[in-house]
Amino acid sequence: MPDGAMRETDAGLPAHPPHGHDVLCEQARALYSRALHDGRVPADAPHADCLRPFGLLRADPAGDPAWLLPAAPVVALPRLLEDIERRVARHRVRAARLAAAFEPLILAEPAPDPDSAAAHLTVLQGVPRIRTAVRQALADAREELLAVQPSGPRPRLLPHDEPWRMAEFVARGGQLRTLARPPRGGAPPPRTHPLGPAVDGEARTLDELPPCLILFDRRVAFIPADPGGEISFEVRSPALIAYVASAFDILWRLARPLYREDAPPLPDKAISPVQLEIARLLTEGLTDTEIATRTDLNVRTVRVHIAKVAQVLGSTSRTQLGFLISQSGILERHSSRRFSPGR
Repeated sequence: MPDGAMRETDAGLPAHPPHGHDVLCEQARALYSRALHDGRVPADAPHADCLRPFGLLRADPAGDPAWLLPAAPVVALPRLLEDIERRVARHRVRAARLAAAFEPLILAEPAPDPDSAAAHLTVLQGVPRIRTAVRQALADAREELLAVQPSGPRPRLLPHDEPWRMAEFVARGGQLRTLARPPRGGAPPPRTHPLGPAVDGEARTLDELPPCLILFDRRVAFIPADPGGEISFEVRSPALIAYVASAFDILWRLARPLYREDAPPLPDKAISPVQLEIARLLTEGLTDTEIATRTDLNVRTVRVHIAKVAQVLGSTSRTQLGFLISQSGILERHSSRRFSPGR
């Protein structure tokens, strides 16, 4: 059977296509639900192999090889989330090592070879020279502007005090994507782009971002070289530009929409009333123990519900969770679905 083809089941319905070991398919979820209901499933049940990498099925401790037993959801979910967080941490360590490995190359003296990466790196000193170079790059840009704004109201590199320049870029058909940190206080900001009111572009947010970056048409990038903004690198090396653009694209896929209007709506039943109440208490700054007291639940159960809310909203940290709850609008949309302790 060719790759990607779907087999037909006895009932004439298509079976699930081949997928990676890190994908929990619909058929595997149905088998897991059956295992929880029946207490066990045959070891040779279809799609059992899809559940084993997740640790959701285990051998019968009584020694009967013909059966597999399900792991309890209250145990399985936190374990799976911890595994994801460990993988994210490993990727961040790898990214830091790559950045450290490339730093000597970026800072190296220009080589005699005009085609070398160092020959396409210019050190700009002084705010006037930096602003002139950025204005020229913006005037030449026709397609795309990628920006990272980790902190502060605006990056110093862009001519934010000359909004007509940005408006001209947009009028030429230029597209803008910006990465910014979540706003203070956790509440989503009004729909005004971080780069200024004249800009109509996409903005997403991450808890952790690299220093300020501007990339025009994937041809020229500007990277600050000191905290005061007095020195900047102008990068035109195709290899380094491709590396920087790839890093931006990865961060963009990991980021969440900055504005509530851009966030996709959640299914009505994605979060239960008790989880909505726990989410509301989380935004008020209560601890797990205080939430358990308010909801008449034990602390372990509260933490399981918090893990479920984090999974639905795509949160990777407790710090990010409060912002994502506010951003999603679930508390406002489901204000009538209130949880009463003891029910």
